Amino acid sequence: MSPSSSEKRTIRCAIYTRKSSDEGLDQTFNSLDAQREACENYISSQRHEGWKLAQNRYDDGGLSGGTLERPALQCLLDDIEAGKIDLIVVYKIDRLTRSLSDFAKLVDQFDVANCSFVSVTQSFNTSTSMGRLTLNVLLSFAQFEREVTAERIRDKIAASKKKGYWMGGLLPLGYDSHPDPKVRSLVINETEAETVRAIFTLYRDEGCLRTVRQAASDRGYRSKHRVYENGKVTGSGPLRRGQIQFILRNPVYIGRIRHKTESYEGLHSPIIDRALWDEVQGMLDSKSQKRSLRTAPGKATLTGCIFDETGDRLTPTHSKKGSRRHRYYISSRLLSTGAADAAGWRLPARQLEQSVADAVLQHLSSRLPYLPKAPSPVIINQLKSALDDLTARSALSMIEKTIVSPGTLQITLCPDTLSAHAGFDRSSLDGDQLKFAVPFQLKRRGVETRIIMGADKGQQDARLIRMLALAHAWLDEIRSGTLIKDIAARHGWQSAMVRQRIQLAFLSPRIVAAILEGRQPTELTLTRLIASDIPSDWDEQWAALGFDAAA
Repeated sequence: MSPSSSEKRTIRCAIYTRKSSDEGLDQTFNSLDAQREACENYISSQRHEGWKLAQNRYDDGGLSGGTLERPALQCLLDDIEAGKIDLIVVYKIDRLTRSLSDFAKLVDQFDVANCSFVSVTQSFNTSTSMGRLTLNVLLSFAQFEREVTAERIRDKIAASKKKGYWMGGLLPLGYDSHPDPKVRSLVINETEAETVRAIFTLYRDEGCLRTVRQAASDRGYRSKHRVYENGKVTGSGPLRRGQIQFILRNPVYIGRIRHKTESYEGLHSPIIDRALWDEVQGMLDSKSQKRSLRTAPGKATLTGCIFDETGDRLTPTHSKKGSRRHRYYISSRLLSTGAADAAGWRLPARQLEQSVADAVLQHLSSRLPYLPKAPSPVIINQLKSALDDLTARSALSMIEKTIVSPGTLQITLCPDTLSAHAGFDRSSLDGDQLKFAVPFQLKRRGVETRIIMGADKGQQDARLIRMLALAHAWLDEIRSGTLIKDIAARHGWQSAMVRQRIQLAFLSPRIVAAILEGRQPTELTLTRLIASDIPSDWDEQWAALGFDAAA
């Protein structure tokens, strides 16, 4: 006998909507409203099943489905983790994500929280294997469509630049857009062009960026004045060293269009003659070669910009063992006093530099949509193209300051260097996105010290702890006579998924205590535990799962 409607469990439903571009969002009834209305009607039609609409709205306007870093989505995931949502309703599955890998992550999170989702225009039942297969197929096509579209845009931009067309982005100082919007070319702004010519002449005569910057400031030269469609105004400030260097290196001033590492003959008129350009480039190349000699392999590239938590500068030093030279960064007070200081730092230089460079590259990649103050598809593509060319050495050159403290590296990037590399005005970047912290650990094995970037050693894994508690609860049920298939059916899972996860209930008390306190190895995640063949012997478990034998 089926239960009456009054006995049905209330299913708390959340509606998630998304639109990739900002176009049309200012309308009274926009795409997000249309998606939400369709979802609300669908929830109303399922009222007899106990469906009830949650009060919070989760709307992401102008954000791509290729990333999970969306404010409303993150808020939704937080509410799901907190147990406030039972069911997610979307208009189409690609509103949630267009990435197959991201979809797999979301499904895993939903499973842990016992949450499902429904697409209004597509028939899915995520509790069945066929439903999951259908979803995977559709998402594969959605991801393919997104990648093909991106490739088409990149190919079109590349082909157009080869023909000399200006394909958008921030206008360089000295040029304005053609008055006819259909003409993809630049026209010379004579007032600004005089500033550009003066900068090239100053550098040819002086040969020093610092001197040129001071002279430009004294003469009142200003960066390009920009007014955006939303009324925002940027520029018109004193020219900085990075901006001047970018001007001197920009082939647009000799009538060429740059695309990544190549440049092509443009349709616009040059501001600088070829002889002056070649002379300036030769001088810049000579300076760059001298700098590269000073920062040859073995040179401490973080010199002058790395400090410890006390404000003490970390100084490069080295030791020699036979023919091998080992580099370190060491707290200056340890060098000056020669005394032992437990709070002082002695870090392996090569590992630290590589770890910091990787952290910078990862941060820029993950925060790409948020780096510009006024993001747009054109700006994002331009920035992505610039960041794709970044090397580890280039990433280190962008660091303005790094502070080492127990368990954490605080990194601040130089906006001038980043803006010059990306071809943006410094004021176009969101300064808050250039400051970030990276957890790290020092692990010692004998005389070797290894730097591990990742989750803080004291960081609790809420997802792992939640599944650990579930596993113990399931074990108690099974001992009381409940079948695994009944537990699986309650969660909408396959029995195999329960069997995989219930093995967590057989972890040693020592490992359980470490997980609850956040002392587990950084690589010990729920995914790894589920996939592992956990030994029955508790001592063997400790070693097999990566715990320190000396701990």
